Amino acid sequence: MKSFKRHLVLFFLAVFCMGIAAQTTQWRDIYKAKKKDTIFGIANKYSISIPELMEANPEMKKEGYQLKKDDYIFIPYTKDFPNPNAKQASTAPKAQPAKTAGSPSVSPSATAKQEPVVKIGVMLPLHDVDGDGRRMVEYYRGILLACDQLRQEGISTDIAAWNVPIDADIRQTLLEAKAKDRDIIFGPLYTSQVGYLSHFCRNNGIKLVIPFSINGNEVATNPNLFQVYQNQDRINSQSISVFLQRFQGCHPVFVDCNDTTSKKGGFTFGLRKQLEKLGIQYSITNLKSSEDYFAKAFSASKPNVVILNTGRSPELNVCLAKLDGMKVNHPNVQVSLFGYTDWLLYTNVYLEYFHKYDTYIPTVFYYNPLSSPTRTFEQSYRRWFRSEMMWALPHFALTGYDQAEFFVRGLHAKGKQFSGTAKESSYKPLQTPLRFERVGNGGYQNGAFMLIHYATNNKLEAINY
Repeated sequence: MKSFKRHLVLFFLAVFCMGIAAQTTQWRDIYKAKKKDTIFGIANKYSISIPELMEANPEMKKEGYQLKKDDYIFIPYTKDFPNPNAKQASTAPKAQPAKTAGSPSVSPSATAKQEPVVKIGVMLPLHDVDGDGRRMVEYYRGILLACDQLRQEGISTDIAAWNVPIDADIRQTLLEAKAKDRDIIFGPLYTSQVGYLSHFCRNNGIKLVIPFSINGNEVATNPNLFQVYQNQDRINSQSISVFLQRFQGCHPVFVDCNDTTSKKGGFTFGLRKQLEKLGIQYSITNLKSSEDYFAKAFSASKPNVVILNTGRSPELNVCLAKLDGMKVNHPNVQVSLFGYTDWLLYTNVYLEYFHKYDTYIPTVFYYNPLSSPTRTFEQSYRRWFRSEMMWALPHFALTGYDQAEFFVRGLHAKGKQFSGTAKESSYKPLQTPLRFERVGNGGYQNGAFMLIHYATNNKLEAINY
């Protein structure tokens, strides 16, 4: 009996080994997962994309999949790492279709146009060590989802990604062979790395997209550079300009919220200065004012626009209560609110109030969880990465998706001539609009700006400028 069991075990072992041997012609490697491994990390280790890894390991696509220690992961061959054992395609000439009388002679090259491949580079901290890395991994995932969508539409991409943490010498990354042949590079995150990467992209004719906040003014000197982030001074300037256009004939009411930590003084002081320059009268009141004194700040004959000098929720809550009290005694007074991007974080709490007081929020992005394209994107994100997007505004995955869609479509259509102007792109963003303007003789600065309007009829509109 023992002898029979021993032979049975040897038989199954032999069959298993035969299976593994057969698979060596299909897989470049079989990797045994370690305790802290991630799908992203394994794909990065073998310089393959996450979709390629998931295609080779279909169980990763199943709902609830989690990578575990000692799991065996098949590493596929790719176009960059072709299977040396694969049979070469036959070079025998194929039969040509018979010609009919009068049919033109067309060469194969004239009928099969080769579509260009947009080569993408990502140079960001792609790791799980700290918040910067986790945020940038999510941003990169958005780029991957965009490329998958573009592939379905016939636009081919080739992605190479490098982990460039805060202490990395980016000059070493730029020595790698694939860096120089990119059409576009997204990065870096840190100001200290911008100069080297900007110089590299300019010398090699590569478009550089800096997605997030940096110090310095590299965009003014490098014609290949696209700066997406808009600093607060620029946003304040646009907010003031839009306010003066939108609320002509209205009476502005500034509410002092006694918030010593507020950083909204740049906007409120700048707006008051412009109102004075134009000879437009305004009122100032205080959250601690009595109900009668608070009400005196409002016009009975003109529509009123209320501007707080803080973006914080507690002060907004008190102001809304004061407005409710005033409306009881003065029901015919017309009131609108002009807020801050910060208020988008409070939408779930104050949505009813935003509509009640005809609220306008100036912003450079808008996340609408109810839109069908956004819901589809979030479902794809969960299916691909088995996780939810981290809670942040703007969402990093959506930011990466919008930027990749915008630039890859532009490069595919316009090539190196693409400059990101409003006329050159018809892409409708899920969250972050992009519209670039030339900075002197240098690169391009994003100038997209919008007002999110919560109308009193419970409708919501995004007004683009």
